Amino acid sequence: MDDSLKMEIISSLQYLKSKNLIEVYGFVIMPNHIHLIWEMFGSNGKESPMGSLLKFTAHQFKKHLQNTNPQKLSQYFVGTKEKVYQFWQRDSLGIPMFSRAVIIQKMDYIHKNPISKRWNLVEYYDEYLFSSAKYYTTGVDEFNLLTNIQTIL
Repeated sequence: MDDSLKMEIISSLQYLKSKNLIEVYGFVIMPNHIHLIWEMFGSNGKESPMGSLLKFTAHQFKKHLQNTNPQKLSQYFVGTKEKVYQFWQRDSLGIPMFSRAVIIQKMDYIHKNPISKRWNLVEYYDEYLFSSAKYYTTGVDEFNLLTNIQTIL
């Protein structure tokens, strides 16, 4: 996933936050998946905030591929009655954050994802731009998106 598509995800999260529909405590946007530690408060019209995020970004991804690499768009073709393309996994895995220990463990996991052996995207985990790690090590919120996890712990 190129950086412009990662920015579509960021923009969608910013929009949902500006409407007071979500709080984002932690995230990482990887080349082929995303991890979020967030809280959803209400509906965005008829949709949940997650539904809005997935729907909006899927439309943006499709438009981007139509304009930049139409051949690659065929990778996402499903051709069902409900949809022609599918960009997101059907049933994303949501893990309830039921304790302080689980929240800390998940935050650590997502922040270290870019330096894992599989990805090795940066040398230090807080150097990866599309992550909340820098915010938690330096206080800098590159995207004006985050709420410190300590507010709920």
